Amino acid sequence: MTRDTHRAMRHPDGGWQVKRDGDSKASRRTETQAEAISVGREISRNQGTEFQIHGKNGRIRQSDSHGNDPYPPKG
Repeated sequence: MTRDTHRAMRHPDGGWQVKRDGDSKASRRTETQAEAISVGREISRNQGTEFQIHGKNGRIRQSDSHGNDPYPPKG
């Protein structure tokens, strides 16, 4: 089962964005990463999705789950 995910990541035209996987446009665009994280975390909580924070290099640096976590975890 794939998880529905929102991401805080760099926007190609500058600044930062919160974007849901599969969407063509950002849910929100911000000037700073901190703003994107704050906005993205709230959106993710409200919609029950996974939230991943990407660093400047594009790699995932943190992941928070606000959705239906499998319990017990697989693996």
